[in-house]
Amino acid sequence: MASLAVFASGKGSNFVALAERLRGTSRHRLAILVCDVAGAPVLDRARELAVPARCISYRGRSRAEAEADMLEALREHRVDAVALAGFMRLLTPFFLSRFPGPVLNLHPSLLPKYPGTHGIEESFRSADRELGISVIRVDEGVDTGPVVLQRSFTRTGTESLEEIERLIHDLEHEWFPVAVLRALDGLDGGAA
Repeated sequence: MASLAVFASGKGSNFVALAERLRGTSRHRLAILVCDVAGAPVLDRARELAVPARCISYRGRSRAEAEADMLEALREHRVDAVALAGFMRLLTPFFLSRFPGPVLNLHPSLLPKYPGTHGIEESFRSADRELGISVIRVDEGVDTGPVVLQRSFTRTGTESLEEIERLIHDLEHEWFPVAVLRALDGLDGGAA
């Protein structure tokens, strides 16, 4: 059985999708939610789902100090993998070199197109017919890690930004848990 930590900063819809998918399997466990924003709605979602949560703020401290606290939380909860679900910080080489397991990130565009924090808006403004999501293994760059999974849809061109956001979030909620479970299965010797 492999253990997962989810890092999130906001509302928590992808955290909920992961928690519900993991609740439906006995193969792996959701060990902890780590949030960097005090009072973020995702902390309420964790409470509602009875998932241990820790708020580790970056405010008034170095990134290395915050990441050291995150690493300690992962050690305490015996975490094997991390899923970034709307975590709005870049993890530094300090963290990535010290955490031995995979770190997966969900991104709302078909990478390598539209990296960074405005993937949905940039995809929407583009002339691209295919829009979608990417799950990557995090490296030291900004959305530059190897792609683990991509899923897309073909737009008609008449959709509003809100409709595109909904379609992208639907893909995220369906496919991010699939990619995360595959990674956990790989850590657990391919558990069925």
